[in-house]
Amino acid sequence: MHCYDTLATIEGGTGACVALGYFDGVHLGHRRVLARTVEAARERGCTSAVFTFAPPLDRAVKGRAILTPEEKARRIAAMGVEHYVRPPFEEFCTLSPEAFVHDVLAVRFGAKAVFCGDNFTFGSRKAGNVDMLRRLCAAAGISVEIVPMVQREGAPVSSSRIRACLEAGDVETAGAMLGEPYCIDLPVRHGKRLGTALGFPTINQIYPDWMLLPRQGVYVTRVLLGGVWRPSATGLGTRPTVNGDGVTCETFIPDFSGDIYGDRVPVRFCRFLWPTQKFGTLEELSAMVGRAAQAAREWRDE
Repeated sequence: MHCYDTLATIEGGTGACVALGYFDGVHLGHRRVLARTVEAARERGCTSAVFTFAPPLDRAVKGRAILTPEEKARRIAAMGVEHYVRPPFEEFCTLSPEAFVHDVLAVRFGAKAVFCGDNFTFGSRKAGNVDMLRRLCAAAGISVEIVPMVQREGAPVSSSRIRACLEAGDVETAGAMLGEPYCIDLPVRHGKRLGTALGFPTINQIYPDWMLLPRQGVYVTRVLLGGVWRPSATGLGTRPTVNGDGVTCETFIPDFSGDIYGDRVPVRFCRFLWPTQKFGTLEELSAMVGRAAQAAREWRDE
């Protein structure tokens, strides 16, 4: 998949089928839009593309991100998309709906067809909706297909529902709506090596401010190392037993030793075990890590 961090022009001359949206989480509803875009591109003999955007740093346009930009792009690429255009929001946010259709869809993409959900908005201050999109695209010779939302338990799958699940620690339901487990892929950083001293060395990752923080506690997780998903246990919280000074994400990988500092290591969250707790002694903390590691070994991936 070709990735562009600016408002690029898609070359090739065959035209494009374009999926439109923010795609936070790349959940089941998003996947339906993406799959239909790729399918239509193959039918029409043109290229498949996604138009999305990088939100402003203050996140005023969208809430805290479910996935990192890298993980989001990986999941979209896995759907078979050929071009991924993600300019900064500020680069196009002042365009009117008419200018967006002409300058972006017609000129930049050479769009033959566009695909989106029925809640899609576009143009400065969200001035355009799907009805306006149909009207403006028809005048430009671009077809529009509104893809129905995916329903789960009587309600549409949405990024808001997934955020609520993650904040409650319900990573299993969140994963079901995402279409694959919730996963972070943050760089491994140096910690205080307390885990090493206690006999359970951990990899340490820090959630950035712009990313949604799931419920604090201990989780069964899986870590991707050397192409293999290995059992692991992750503590997400403030480490009250050792007077921690901020939220950290520390993952113990049984039977692993190696230098992976600086690497972006994927960690899948499989099951919430228990909330963060303060122990009276380090021995009690160590015993809890042992119980979490055993739970991770016994967990069976579906």
